This record gives sequence, C-alpha cells and structure tokens, in this order.
Amino acid sequence: MEEKPEHRTGYESPSWWYDIRGFFILKLAYRGSLWKQVSFFKKNMESNRGGAHLEAAIGSGTLFSMVLFALGHRRRAVKEIVGFDYADQMLQGALRRFGKDARIRLLAADVHKLPFADGSFQTANVANAIHCFSRIEEALSEIFRVLQPGGLLATNVLLNPRGLRVQRWLANRINRWGQKKGILYRTYEAEEFLTLVKQAGYLVVVDEIQGNGLFLVLKRPAS
Repeated sequence: MEEKPEHRTGYESPSWWYDIRGFFILKLAYRGSLWKQVSFFKKNMESNRGGAHLEAAIGSGTLFSMVLFALGHRRRAVKEIVGFDYADQMLQGALRRFGKDARIRLLAADVHKLPFADGSFQTANVANAIHCFSRIEEALSEIFRVLQPGGLLATNVLLNPRGLRVQRWLANRINRWGQKKGILYRTYEAEEFLTLVKQAGYLVVVDEIQGNGLFLVLKRPAS
C-alpha cells in the first residue's frame, strides 16, 4: 500500500500547535490519560540495561520530555538515545527541546526504511504514532530488525472507537478529521493488530486496553 501524499503534509503546522491539538485528541479520541502514557513508556525505558534506546516518530518531543522527567536519574542507565521523525516541523520542535543534550541524537528518517544496523537498540518506544504508519507490516518489520534479540518495543495503538454512543460518535468525528488532515492513517481492532505483530515475529509481553487505546509491550525473541 502506497503512503498517501497528505501524510507527508499533515505535520506542516508548527510543533506547538500540534501539541495543543494533541491534548484534545488524547482526551476525546484516545479517551486516555497522559499520566498512563508517561508511566507506560517510562517503564519500558527502565527495562534498558545500558543499551541504546530508540524513540520512533518522536514528534515535537513533548511527551518524550515528560517520560525523561519521570525517569529521573535512571535515564543515565541508558547508554544512548536516538529519536527520529520524517516530518521536518516535528523534528525541529524536538531539536529545540533536546538539541543541547549530548546523549540524545535526533535525525530525519522514515520508519519503513530505517538507517540503523540490525540489533542496534535494546528498547524502543512508538508513542501515539503507530496508527499513522501507512505500511504497517514494513514498519513493524523494520523496528523488529533494529531491536536486539530480547529487546522490547512499547507502543500504543488507536482502536476503532469504543464506549458509549456519544463517545464513539465524537471519537469517529475526530478520527475522520485526522485522516483528512493526514495525521492519522487508520484505526484498528485489537485482535487485528495483535495478529499483525505476531506475524512480524514479536512475542506479546503486555496487552492492555484503556479507552480507545491498545497498549502493547512486544519482545523480539532471544533466539
């Protein structure tokens, strides 16, 4: 499946505007908690024992900065942090936020074809972004490739709306707007996405639904 052209232009707004609208998307489309997300992605980084960490589709870096703050002094246990995004406006926002931190390397890259060697990372996070990838099988395969055997990927997937009728209606409206804008590719059923990750070779360590989000910790098998 080819990537829709609008997914190359959906992030042309300034990164600060993306952060503002992202808050409303979190509350109304994801129906989730910011603290839940911070805690979830922090825990995956805590599992890193001196290896490199990959922050995929880092965006403006706002959520990741909260994860690092919550991680506190334990962030020093991570040898190297690499973040990437394909959208220039988002990457510029991350560079403004982390540009003076020598331990964080930021670059422009496409998740469907990553510029990293096999087994480069001990942990990886994909926060609020995996449902924006137009060729999901390729993206999952590439992240699998750059994880070390035994490495962990934490991600949250936007599901087809659940809950009360008014909640589903509102989430569907926001999702359709997101697809038209180019900041959302599609939503998933939980079992559908679980099938995709298993086909890509991952082992499912954590599988939890909160609101309209499926939270997953996936492991590349050790052998």
